[in-house]
Amino acid sequence: MELNADNLQALSNYLQQTLGHEALARRTAEKYLESVEGNKNYALLLLMLVNSNEAAMHIRTSAAITFKNFVKRNWRVVDDLNDRIHQEDRDLIRTQIVELMLNSPEALQKQLSDAISIIGREDFPNKWPTLISDMVTKLQSGNFHIINGVLRTAHSVFRRYRHEFKCDELWLEIKFVLDQFAQPLTSLFNETMNLVKEHSGSQEVLRILFSSLVFICKIFYSLNAQDLPEFFEDNMKCWMEHFHTLLTTDHNMLSNQAEDEAGLIEQCKSQICDNIAMYAQKYGEEFAPHLPVLVTDVWNLLVSCGKQLKYDLLVSNAIQFLAQVADRPSNKHLFADGNVINSICQSVIIPNMEFRDEDEEQFEDNPEEYIRRDIEGSDVDTRRRAACDLVRALIKQFEGPVIQNFSQYVEAMLVEYAKDPQANWKCKDTAIYLVTTLAAKAKTQKHGITQTSELVNIVDFFKANILPELDRDDVNAFPVLKSDAIKYTMTFRNMLPQDVWQQVIPKLIGLLRAESYVVHSYSAHCIERIFTLKAGNGLPLVTKESLDSCAETLLSNLFSAMTHKGSEENEYIMKSIMRTMSLLQEKIIPVVQVVVSALTEKLMLVAKNPSKPHFNHYLFESICICIRNACKTDNSRVSVFEENLFPPFTEILQQDVTEFIPYVFQILSLMLEMHEGTIPESYAGLYTFLLAPVLWERMGNIPPLVRLLRAYVEKGGDQILGKLEGLLGIFQKLIASKTNDNHGFDLLSTIIQKVPQEQMSSYTKQIFMLLFQRLTSSKTTKFVKGLLTFFSFYCVMCGAQRLVDVVESIQPKMFGMVIERLYILDVQKVSGCTQRKICALGLTKILTEVKQMAPSGEFAHLWVQLLQALIGLFELPEDDELPAGEHFIEVDDTEYSGAYSQLAFAGRKENVLVEGDLQMAKHNLAKQLAALSASHPGHFSVTIQNGLQSDALKFLQGYLAQANCQLC
Repeated sequence: MELNADNLQALSNYLQQTLGHEALARRTAEKYLESVEGNKNYALLLLMLVNSNEAAMHIRTSAAITFKNFVKRNWRVVDDLNDRIHQEDRDLIRTQIVELMLNSPEALQKQLSDAISIIGREDFPNKWPTLISDMVTKLQSGNFHIINGVLRTAHSVFRRYRHEFKCDELWLEIKFVLDQFAQPLTSLFNETMNLVKEHSGSQEVLRILFSSLVFICKIFYSLNAQDLPEFFEDNMKCWMEHFHTLLTTDHNMLSNQAEDEAGLIEQCKSQICDNIAMYAQKYGEEFAPHLPVLVTDVWNLLVSCGKQLKYDLLVSNAIQFLAQVADRPSNKHLFADGNVINSICQSVIIPNMEFRDEDEEQFEDNPEEYIRRDIEGSDVDTRRRAACDLVRALIKQFEGPVIQNFSQYVEAMLVEYAKDPQANWKCKDTAIYLVTTLAAKAKTQKHGITQTSELVNIVDFFKANILPELDRDDVNAFPVLKSDAIKYTMTFRNMLPQDVWQQVIPKLIGLLRAESYVVHSYSAHCIERIFTLKAGNGLPLVTKESLDSCAETLLSNLFSAMTHKGSEENEYIMKSIMRTMSLLQEKIIPVVQVVVSALTEKLMLVAKNPSKPHFNHYLFESICICIRNACKTDNSRVSVFEENLFPPFTEILQQDVTEFIPYVFQILSLMLEMHEGTIPESYAGLYTFLLAPVLWERMGNIPPLVRLLRAYVEKGGDQILGKLEGLLGIFQKLIASKTNDNHGFDLLSTIIQKVPQEQMSSYTKQIFMLLFQRLTSSKTTKFVKGLLTFFSFYCVMCGAQRLVDVVESIQPKMFGMVIERLYILDVQKVSGCTQRKICALGLTKILTEVKQMAPSGEFAHLWVQLLQALIGLFELPEDDELPAGEHFIEVDDTEYSGAYSQLAFAGRKENVLVEGDLQMAKHNLAKQLAALSASHPGHFSVTIQNGLQSDALKFLQGYLAQANCQLC
């Protein structure tokens, strides 16, 4: 693509179409942009459009977003994938983008800043060493539009330091940044604070200055997150004094007039509270001199803040700071006075645990966000969660006094509720939340609360205050209290007596009919969690037999719940459907036709616009469970599912719904594997389509596609044997890839196992040549492990002598190198019980069946070393050390295989190639060595006695004794 006006206008037109309402035109434009994004100058044209003052702002914004997403997808260079960005384009982008970002309007700055962050994550500092020095130069410009652009970019680049794992490379990068950026940042902080004093009466100037201060405080957090840098330790007094000034200064003109959005002053104070909370948690000793002043500042801040939404993050971070301070035993004296605890309870904790009108509005109007904050542990801190953390920090130091103090408030709030439930229901809500906070001492995502305070009787509270809410006849009355009751039940599910579930489960099933999104979602979630509980014997606490009386109602209510407004794609309901059908197993057979029809209808609906990945995953899992349960005793029932699923699957493949295609391949594999005999006609027409190169370009398609092709090969048929070239072409593509070579070995092993040798004979030598070419050109530990397993598998399936003959036909004496440089050196690296067993059996065959390994054979001198390696495979731990500098991409690289999600209930049942375990393989070695020794009396017994190391000799003698064998 040339950098000219015509291409710029064409690009603008296509971007305009992607913003249109017409779905076909929008998709066509998106497909075109996707098809040309690999062209040279594509990214530069986007940047030209971003910088064009003649273009409309919405087109410039679209170009900036498109550029950012293009960089996000393509900037990282991945082995085995074509680099879609030309090197000249990369160099020009790095040269131009900072200046372009700084001169762009703020709306565009954010997108370009994010793009710089993505590029920096890959290229900084090694390929982009001038990034920091360029930004530092701009910091000194005096132009706060430019300065804020630099700070925004620095924040984008540095914020990953908050979450990165510690390593030498990270330390070196942070040191590189600190050496260049810490002093200029501190100087800018000082200058900006001085300007704030000078312009304290100008709202316009203060707004610009506080925008800078917010970013400065965010950058401070990022640069201090890994460890306390020497520079900031030396300059802590300067920074903390400024933090004190900002916490105690009110610039009301910067506070947002709207009650639901934080202004710059709240954002700044909130970030400062975050910063000092980090210092209190991680650098307590160095931070101690500044602690008393800042604790006082934060306390006064909390007392003065209102209940409006705009203060939520500020209050939350301020309470978190107090929680971090209270959590450290060295600060115990600050809270030891009973009056202090009482004051904290009365002035901070109770007010911030109360259910506000704003919370009620969110409960009704934005229930998904309410749930995300209430039970999912979202990254958005809430007042309640912060207050809860402060209570738990205090309990660690003063459990008795704290619980005694707070229990009085709980009792008082329950009394108020009892006086007038209709008017005072919020009192009970707060009481339930506070009891949950006081009782919980240890928690896991899987099991809920696993340890409680002995001073809080959770069972008595459950019976007195929770069951009555679940028992109400009107499922729509007091929805908030119902959701509280369900959440309490779910939270303490491991602590409640087992006999309550017979009473609770029917109540929860009834609550699925509630109109409230939160109530029926919590009910579905609670049912799903209960069904995962284990009894003392390790068996499920709730059995399929115990659901006989309510199973049909449960499924009916779950599917009906998805007809409520907003719950059409409710992931909690779909997960509960999945768990229910998994528990019921074959008991769903009477209703399977109704269930699969409902699931298919839902699939066709969501396929039009996939937007809820968790819901979609549970939907496909549910389909898999239906298939497995219904076909467990009769595989012929699979035709019912094919009849229902083939139409939506065909539509998904034709419309190229990329999110769903990997799921479709997995379920097709599951159904095809259930067929007896050859490939059904309904699948035959799909085979050629599966070999299309475009499908294999998407990383997420590869694992399920390989599994589906293996299913085709296992069923055999003329349509496979007649198209082996296409299948082997796929193998060639996979084996050349560091990422996907394991899938190539899986496919090849199935081909070797299922295709007759006479059909394979003309391809065998070429296959082995490809394997050796890959070994020579791009050797990795992962590939070597797969190669050794395959060679051994080939020995088991086709005979060891055939393996040697094939390798020797490529190059004479080559198999000797295979033994010496691969098996003897690296077989210890093979991992996995099945793989190690295959290697053991293959090695045994090489030792005992190959004529070149016989006493007079050309590889006889390697015989005892190979036996030593085999015994080491049995007895020594796996060698998992990687060579220095080897950074091949593993198959679980989440960033690049994220489009593929394995369906747990679609798991492939692998063929058992060889029975038994490693102990059986040892027995087999003893038997085969005894037979070999008998054919060469006196030779191998002496060779073993003289050649094996003493430990290995003892192990071998043990194998022989256990197999009741001896050497001649």
